[in-house]
Amino acid sequence: MAGAEFDLSGEVVVLTGGAGILGAAFAAALSRFGASVAIVDRDGGKAKQSAQAVARARAYEADIADPKALRRLEEQVAAELGAPTVLVNNAAAKSAHFFAPFEQFPLEDWDQVMSVNLTGAMLCCQVFGAAMAERGRGSIVNILSIYGIVAPDQRIYHGSSYEGRAINTPAVYSASKAALLGLTRYLATYWSTRGVRVNAITPGGVRSGQNDTFVERYSARVPLGRMAERDELSGALVFLASPAASYVTGQNIVVDGGLSVW
Repeated sequence: MAGAEFDLSGEVVVLTGGAGILGAAFAAALSRFGASVAIVDRDGGKAKQSAQAVARARAYEADIADPKALRRLEEQVAAELGAPTVLVNNAAAKSAHFFAPFEQFPLEDWDQVMSVNLTGAMLCCQVFGAAMAERGRGSIVNILSIYGIVAPDQRIYHGSSYEGRAINTPAVYSASKAALLGLTRYLATYWSTRGVRVNAITPGGVRSGQNDTFVERYSARVPLGRMAERDELSGALVFLASPAASYVTGQNIVVDGGLSVW
């Protein structure tokens, strides 16, 4: 059958941050290719809304920074959907002072963001990845950020906003995503002989609630001349989750319209 190498029928995907902008698009794409999807989010209500729009999806409320909650989640997903075979670490946190200048960025906010973006992903790998390794098969995909591999251009932020709020890219976000790439490469070799592939996707800027000033300035930095639409990240995810990527591990697919080339 044409396209069979991308078939996800029988796969059970644990998708963290599944109720967010990218999460909802990821869930829909994974489902279209046949996967059952556990949509995990700290906001159970939003997770349910996301799951209602996706075939073969169930919603789960969980704090991925809590190891006990993850153990309960693993048991629930296994009982209701089957043993997870794919983990997508997509969850990312913002804190109360997320956009504070670096010089005044509170330590508690740094710890809060790291606890989800990095430690939460590590804990998910411990729980779900270890079980995959025991079964001898699985795929882990970590969702990074363009600002985990290049520095943000500070010039684009003057006058920029997101849903009416002034924005920037804080150092904690860049640091957490850069560290997640290191974890990706480490686990790719750690579980290489046990059937678990570990890869990453680095999205460029995705158009959502940014004002025109930000969109224009960011787009001017991109060879393709525009920001991404949220659905444009899904192809890379389906590929890495599927048998089509059976010989791909330890890699970072950059989907940024060419921004990192310049």
